[in-house]
Formats: sequence, C-alpha cells, structure tokens
Amino acid sequence: MLRTETTKMQKTLQKSETNMNVIVMLEHHFWQTPDRAVWTQTMFPYSFWLRYLDVFDQVKVVARMGEVREIPPNWKRADGEGVTFAPVPDYTGPLQYLFRARQVKQAVTNALNQTDAVILRVGSQLANDLEPLLRHTDHPYGVEVVADPYDVFAPGSVKHPLRVFFRWMFTRRLQQQCYGACAAAYVTERALQQRYPPANDAFSTHYSSVELPDRAFVPFPRSLKGMHPLTLITVGTQDQLYKAPDVLIDAVATCLEGGLDLKLVLVGDGKHRGELEAQAAKLNLGERVCFLGNLLAGEAVRTQFDRADLFVLPSHQEGLPRAMIEAMARALPCIGSTVGGIPELLPPEDIVPPGNVAALAGKIREVVSHPERMTRMSARNWEKAKDYREEVLRDRRIAFYRHVRDTTEAWLKQKY
Repeated sequence: MLRTETTKMQKTLQKSETNMNVIVMLEHHFWQTPDRAVWTQTMFPYSFWLRYLDVFDQVKVVARMGEVREIPPNWKRADGEGVTFAPVPDYTGPLQYLFRARQVKQAVTNALNQTDAVILRVGSQLANDLEPLLRHTDHPYGVEVVADPYDVFAPGSVKHPLRVFFRWMFTRRLQQQCYGACAAAYVTERALQQRYPPANDAFSTHYSSVELPDRAFVPFPRSLKGMHPLTLITVGTQDQLYKAPDVLIDAVATCLEGGLDLKLVLVGDGKHRGELEAQAAKLNLGERVCFLGNLLAGEAVRTQFDRADLFVLPSHQEGLPRAMIEAMARALPCIGSTVGGIPELLPPEDIVPPGNVAALAGKIREVVSHPERMTRMSARNWEKAKDYREEVLRDRRIAFYRHVRDTTEAWLKQKY
C-alpha cells in the first residue's frame, strides 16, 4: 500500500515538475453566491491574486467563507482564471471559532496538497491550525507577516477576558511560525522583524501589500490655506477596535470643546459601529461625525481622501497600514501612533502614543492650527508614498515567491 501511494506521488510530481501551484492562507471574510462565485466587500479582489501568478501556475486561497444569495453592486469578484478558493466555515472571534474549531481544522487540513507551495499570511488563526501539520511533514512554507498579535491584544485594542493570555499565546505562535519558515516577507522594513525574526538561513525581505497604480497618486502635493471646517478622515474595520476609532472620537470631541472647527469621517464597518455611534451621540457631536460604512477599495476611498484635509490613524496595532499609504499618495497630511510600521512612514513629530486621547487631541490642534505645516506634511507624504509604487515592490515579491517555489520543488524531489 505504501509503495502504491509513493508511486502515485512520484507520478504527480513528474507531472508538476514544470508547474507549481500555491496555497495562500489568510484571515479575511469572503462571500459565496449560489453560483459558487466568490466575492469580497473591500480588500483582496481578483486583481490582488494576480501577483502570485507571476511565479506560480495556480492560486488556491484558503479563507473564511460566508454564503449570500445576492451581493451589492459595489462588491468585487475574488475568484477567476487561475484563482480558486477552498472555503473554511465562517466565524468571527474566539468564541465562534471554538464552536467550529473541528470543522475549521478539517477544512484547513483538506485544503493542503503535498505538491503545492504554501504561503501563510500571518498572524492568522488558520495559519495556527495548519502550521503544526506543515512542521510534522517538514513541508516548507513562506510567511507574509502583515499583523502583530502583540499589539492586536494590547490594552484597549480588544475587549476580552482572555486578552492577556491571547497576547502571549499568539505572539509566541507567530514567533515560531516565522522561525520555521523557509522565507519570510514583512510589511515593515524593521519593526516586525525585530519581534518575529526569521531563521538565520531563511530568505527574508520586506514589501507592503498595498496596491498603488499610477492613478492612486495625485499629480502634485496640496497647498492648504486654513479652510474651515477641516475634515479629518480615518479608515479601518470596526469589528475590533484595533484602529482606535473610539480614541479618535474622544480626541475630536476634545478639540471641538477647545474651539476647533472640525468634522470627522469614518470609513469602515463592524460589530462595534453601534457603540461608536452611541459614543459620538453621547458627546453631542451630531453632524460633526459621519459614519460612511464600508467602501470598496480603490476609487471610492480615494474620493473620500480627496475631500478630506487630514488623515488620522491612532491605532493600537499595525503592520504597515495600507490606508495610510493610500492617503499619502493622495498627498494628505497624516497623524498616526507609534505602533508597528507607522514610524517608518511618518516622522516623530507626526505620531503620538496609542490610546492617549489628550496627546492625540493636542497633535491634531498642533497640526491644523498651522496650514504651512500641513502643506509640508502633504509634500513629504506624497514623496514617501512613491516608495510603495508597484514597480518598486514587485521585484521583492517575486524574489520571495521564487524562493518559496524553489524550496518546495527541492523538498519534493528529495522526498519522492
């Protein structure tokens, strides 16, 4: 029996010597309609997966999948030629995961094909389920490190009685996953590498997953002349409070009490939206705060950036915030927090400690009270965003993909 299985694998390997497919596992919700088409509300449309096809022949995405009968007209198709999906039962948060853990783990295990390359976008609960199996079989894998669980479970970021335990456990797991990977790609240039280092003999690089085509850039920086009211904008999920919209709402209220003429626009949606709307109402912010809900990535978000005067992201955790880079490409002045890769994007004078309402309100006042400073910030951010153009990042991505492919091919030849 063992000889028969080995012979089958050898035949499969011979057929795939010139072909190599890749499994990409990530923590994102997708939706499937009755015709089996896969859709996304915001990120990771079909165009995103084409980057993997620069090196691999087929992409199989392993991710949480819900079912819907119809989709709104602004959603985007995620599957297509060369891109298929292996659905995992949908869940949100640790409690729902616990109820469906057995089905989730089975779906993750079933998605693995021994002849495929594997890339884990981490931190991810699905990666936590698959990595022990990869380790047990010595199957090589690459990691794209896009989030930091140490900051995800920081005080104020998540409301859960097991937050401290989760912070320790998921941080440790990500450290193990990065150390066990044959190749590691980080969205930051330095920050995540320090907390989650790769093995000494592993391939390591860095690139953002942001998509910045030429149309994402405005032709020149802004010249701000103190128009009123000034519009602040933030972008991020409201399923958790990672992006600290509650902190930002409090800071805006403080600024208004101090006499500043401001409006705040929040792009994003999630289970905490009702709490945030109640918070704004309790602070008597009225029409000063606008909740736009989810917008499709790309032109819809860029339109809101162009209508705003200042982008603010006081996150409790970040890898490297795509929304901030996109805002910088629109020449928006930006304020951020000191977490993750934000200090790689903004200078020290434009960042504040996370969770500090007084510091954030003071920084907003400091910036908007000096239009000439905002003009300088606009020019600097516009130039910095050019470091994340597609032509700059593509070579690094391809080198990472190529190393994962070559290592997997070498492992298969040695194994079979």
